[in-house]
Amino acid sequence: MNTSRRDFLKVSSLTGIGLASTPVSKTYDVFKEENFNKKSFQHFNMCGYAAPKIETVRIGFIGLGNRGPGAVDRMSHIEGTDIKALCDIRPDKANAVKKKLEGSIHRPEVYTGKVDEWKKMCDRSDIDLVYIATPWALHAPMAVYAMKQGKHVCVEVPAAKTLEECWQLVETSEQTKKHCIILENCCYDFFELLTLNMIRQGLLGDIVHGEGAYIHTLIDSNFSKDEYYDMWRLKENLRNGNLYPTHGLGPVAQAMNINRGDKMDYLVAVSSNDFQMAKMANELASKDEFYKPYANKQFRGNMNTTTIRTNKGKTIMLQHDVTSPAVYSRIHKISGTNGSCLKYPQPGKIAFGHEDWIGEEEYKTLESKYTAPIVKKVGEMAKQVGGHGGMDFLMDWRTIDCLRNGLPIDMDAYDAAAWSAIAPLSEKSVANRSNSVDIPDFTAGAWKTNQPVDISLEKGGTTKVIM
Repeated sequence: MNTSRRDFLKVSSLTGIGLASTPVSKTYDVFKEENFNKKSFQHFNMCGYAAPKIETVRIGFIGLGNRGPGAVDRMSHIEGTDIKALCDIRPDKANAVKKKLEGSIHRPEVYTGKVDEWKKMCDRSDIDLVYIATPWALHAPMAVYAMKQGKHVCVEVPAAKTLEECWQLVETSEQTKKHCIILENCCYDFFELLTLNMIRQGLLGDIVHGEGAYIHTLIDSNFSKDEYYDMWRLKENLRNGNLYPTHGLGPVAQAMNINRGDKMDYLVAVSSNDFQMAKMANELASKDEFYKPYANKQFRGNMNTTTIRTNKGKTIMLQHDVTSPAVYSRIHKISGTNGSCLKYPQPGKIAFGHEDWIGEEEYKTLESKYTAPIVKKVGEMAKQVGGHGGMDFLMDWRTIDCLRNGLPIDMDAYDAAAWSAIAPLSEKSVANRSNSVDIPDFTAGAWKTNQPVDISLEKGGTTKVIM
């Protein structure tokens, strides 16, 4: 049955304020057919939308376990921020981050100890931006609630787990005119920005193909009792698909102007068998009662390969493997009619022919000419503040600079939805013998006229870094 987005919102409104009254632990049907066949209706185009300027961006953080503390520290180094609130269900985590802010200008209030404390934080009238760094299942419910309370949101990857949640992010952002910013830090990797600028200047010609990946051995971390709260990441691995696509996809999508001149049309996904996780779960369960719930379960395959075709006939390959003992790689590969680039697992390389990569001197010349303006402006300070070599800081600085200057953001709700949707769509493809699956048009056709991401810094760039 096809369900229009307008009808979906009518149904949602019957539950009061939607997810505000829905437990965040609600389980959605990943394969709910109506979410695959939605007909788009756009309430307001958030692509290119410039929200009113916010001189001082007042921020509340939810989730202070793995990613959250670093985000708080980075934001404390950015002019025009006021960290108002810190939230984590674990008091020790929240209080530890607050302690680190002692001596700074920030005086955050702590919300902790209860499951719904984050809602109290979002209900405050003196917060402009809610920064979400919680387990995946909480990302979309928290983002939707925060936007409905009048807040812009930054949400860690993936921004949603199901297509239903992807639609909710888009529709809520459109209705509230609040930004839903997916925290895809890899779009701010220095090499990815260099190659994006080269592409913008036409140096690689027409882009034909792109590749991305998340190949990162996490098997020991996933089974650790201390690494992830309530073993949430191990539980996620009971799904079989490309569960973490956005690190590889985000930079490729920007290079191809996805949602801004082109869109992803359909995908095909195939997964290998699981050769390690079930075996480890059973071995641990035989020695430790703690692991009994994970024994005799079917985990996702070691390697998932997802291929995507765009409406304009370009192709993308994404890979996901977090158990095999392989060297870390995000595979940033772009192939154009005039040249190509590749990074991971080796350092970045550029070629304009089939014989070899360009030499070191020519690379330095290109780097000097095409380094993105954002890197020239704050790149060295970003390295000092840190966060994956500085790209995390570039992401946060850019977000605040756009909000303070009333500029369109680089990654909007349509990107959050489209990039995150690859996970449930790939699950559906794998479950159906790798048949092709259509990728929804979250922009309702606006992709045909939406403009590419502006990385020129001709506007903005006024926010200082506090060292």
